[in-house]
Amino acid sequence: MSLRILGALLRKEIIMMRHNPIIPKMIVGLPIMALLIIPLVATFDVKNVEVVVVDNDYSQISRRIIADIDASKELSVLEVVDTYAEAMDLIDKDKADVILSIPPNFSRDISQLDVEANGVNATKGVLGMQYVVSSAAATIQRFNNEDGLNMAQATPSVLYRFNPTLNFRHYMIPALMVFLIIMICGFLPALNLVSEKETGTIEAMNVTPVSRTVFVLSKLIPFWVTGILVVTVGILIGFLVYGVAPLGNLAGIYLATVLLSLVMSGLGVTIANKSATMLQTIFVMFAFIIIFQLMGGLFTPIGSMPDWAQYITYAVPPRFFNEIMRSIYLKGATIFELRSQFIWLGAYAALSLLLAGFTYKKRS
Repeated sequence: MSLRILGALLRKEIIMMRHNPIIPKMIVGLPIMALLIIPLVATFDVKNVEVVVVDNDYSQISRRIIADIDASKELSVLEVVDTYAEAMDLIDKDKADVILSIPPNFSRDISQLDVEANGVNATKGVLGMQYVVSSAAATIQRFNNEDGLNMAQATPSVLYRFNPTLNFRHYMIPALMVFLIIMICGFLPALNLVSEKETGTIEAMNVTPVSRTVFVLSKLIPFWVTGILVVTVGILIGFLVYGVAPLGNLAGIYLATVLLSLVMSGLGVTIANKSATMLQTIFVMFAFIIIFQLMGGLFTPIGSMPDWAQYITYAVPPRFFNEIMRSIYLKGATIFELRSQFIWLGAYAALSLLLAGFTYKKRS
């Protein structure tokens, strides 16, 4: 009997979702647009660093340094000026990112180069300064070797594990699926339920013998299935468009997806149960979404946060999904190796579903 009732309620939910003017468009359009556009524009890769050079030496080596910097794919020489004041003026106007000052008589004493970075964009300034220093050092080494001034020095071998090209898309695409599951499996069930409150259709359900467990499941199951479909679309787009494929087993990805879908859908229904209007639901859900995005490691690495903030992130379920997805995608980690993250997610899923069930009150 309960299964027949659940099946009937699921058919009702599917029909309502199909006739809703917003939900089908979000389910189809949001994952495709997010995964096609955001990896192209949201990147921490540092390119096109504008360098202004104060050349007080006018020697062959200073010209070589300037030419090599301008030939770099990450750097470009914006302008070569005569005075430091001119260079600072370009920094003040945010036209330049790094100042390279070549002192007088540099060709006779190559021990000193002054490099300053525009710290407004700290990431671009710091990495841009490192690029300039590295380029200048390589040029000086080649110049000395050509003149026989120094013996060739051993060059260290540098290898970036798990992401050899340091392509930010490999880091971003797995985490974008967190955002999609939060929106589709958390936001949409909440709006769907509270809209029935506002229209009054939920009152007809409250006077039926349908148990609250069956009712809550009928609200959540369609979005659990949708969450799996969204992640599948994300995996396909990541591979076909960006060439990013998980190194690990897909079973771990789908298990993590199911658990986070349970967490977010249960949270969304809990918030809707406690809200009287759609506006209240939207405000509360947005508060959780902002916290989950900022504290879940989506944009800011958790290891870069203060110690007290890192402890708080254990109360943020998407943190564990982010760790699982990036570990499976980039490291090929197994479910057993990520068992602690799965246990945390499972605990939050159970808690979220219990809250969703207990906060739904049938009224006669």
